[in-house]
Amino acid sequence: IYTSDRDGDAEIFVIYADGLGEQQLTFNENMDSTARWSPDGTKIGFTSDRDGDREVFVMDADGSNIEQLTFNQEQDYFEGWSPDGKKIAFSSDRDGDQEIFVMNADGSRQINLTNNPAFDWDPVWSPDGRHIAFVSDRDGNQDIYLMNADGTRVTRLTSAGGSEPSWSPDGKR
Repeated sequence: IYTSDRDGDAEIFVIYADGLGEQQLTFNENMDSTARWSPDGTKIGFTSDRDGDREVFVMDADGSNIEQLTFNQEQDYFEGWSPDGKKIAFSSDRDGDQEIFVMNADGSRQINLTNNPAFDWDPVWSPDGRHIAFVSDRDGNQDIYLMNADGTRVTRLTSAGGSEPSWSPDGKR
């Protein structure tokens, strides 16, 4: 799955690993991006500005049944699915700063996990779903942090900068 702006606006496409069978999934005049498959492959989460500001959406894997999950006048960005597919992490500036939120996969129970005056973004679930790594400038530098999946026990992992965290498959690194 990928995003292309070949026609002047970003749309979501899928293609087989051999380069064949390309299919466009979204069709609108606005930006659709940051698409990610759900763990079971039945849904795709993404960010779109089709309602005037960026919001979180999900759709079926074939592009049908597009559903908007967030509704506010600030910017929300789809970030990723929990390993069990029951939750979605997203970043939002709805509280004045970019912060990390989690919600149920149906959009209910949106909870601010970081809730601080810094910029927090790029959350990535650990393979077991117990932790979230993310980027923050809360200590004056852009560093990688770790927290429990409920937002507790925030720990800075790097002290000389860092971005784009990613977990090893076994969750140990």
